[in-house]
Amino acid sequence: MKGERRMKGKTEKFEDLIVWQKARVFSLAIYKTFKTLRDFSFRDQIQRAAVSIMNNIAEGYERKGCREYGRFLFVAKGSCGEVRSMLHLALGLDYISRQSYLLLSEQATEISRMLYGLIKKL
Repeated sequence: MKGERRMKGKTEKFEDLIVWQKARVFSLAIYKTFKTLRDFSFRDQIQRAAVSIMNNIAEGYERKGCREYGRFLFVAKGSCGEVRSMLHLALGLDYISRQSYLLLSEQATEISRMLYGLIKKL
């Protein structure tokens, strides 16, 4: 790809990326938090959005070129926003405690910031 440089640093696979590792832990936390929720459409949507974060990081990493990688990182960042929005709703509907909301929201915000930093480096 003319003029494009791959920003992988020393990582050889997406599993080495700290942001992917954090997104994986976050996805597991979302699954565990909402696994018994009887509002199935809400549960499925927030779980899919959380998994979208880690999967888009992985898929973008495996693509060729910075531009395409960046597009997938933007999608992952958007999914972070979706999860955070749904966490507000979950709190308002008493699906989660204030403590769970704060913890999960903080994790999502951290991942979003990391994605933004990675996007800027591209």
